[in-house]
Amino acid sequence: MITSETGRNVLNFVLFQTGWLVCVLYPGLAAAGLVLAFLVLHFVLVSQKPGVELQFIGFGVVLGGLMDTLWFRTGVLALDSGQEVLAAPPWLIAIWIIFMTTLCHSLHWIGQRPWLPWVLAPIAGPFAYWSASQLGIVALPELSVSLLAMAAGWMALFPLLLFIRRHLYPELAL
Repeated sequence: MITSETGRNVLNFVLFQTGWLVCVLYPGLAAAGLVLAFLVLHFVLVSQKPGVELQFIGFGVVLGGLMDTLWFRTGVLALDSGQEVLAAPPWLIAIWIIFMTTLCHSLHWIGQRPWLPWVLAPIAGPFAYWSASQLGIVALPELSVSLLAMAAGWMALFPLLLFIRRHLYPELAL
């Protein structure tokens, strides 16, 4: 395990950014498998409470996967290929897995100011999907409607995830 908090946060951030990029550029089971390998690396080198953190990650992945599935089913989000999606694809679930690790580490600071998640989430969340659309993996069929729906979803989900971390998993607080 890395003993420096800064070192753990830097590695956590690098694993997340790399995992996101790999999943978006090479969507599929191989990318999802790489993210799972990153998760193991995260638990070995970064996490101080892997069992509890794994529960929190699972909780968030279910909520995030449901939100993405809702967006696919309602036409807010689509695959760039035009293929119909019944549920969030494995590579997108993998992004949720690696993203959830950041809430206990490199993005933990966002929860330190009560107003900050409400400001950042409706911008940063949709920006990630827009970025993925620019790289050609997803489409935002009605750009304005999609971004507004995503902003509302992230404004609800991100603060909820931080609330869950703080109140159901207080041992994950730094």
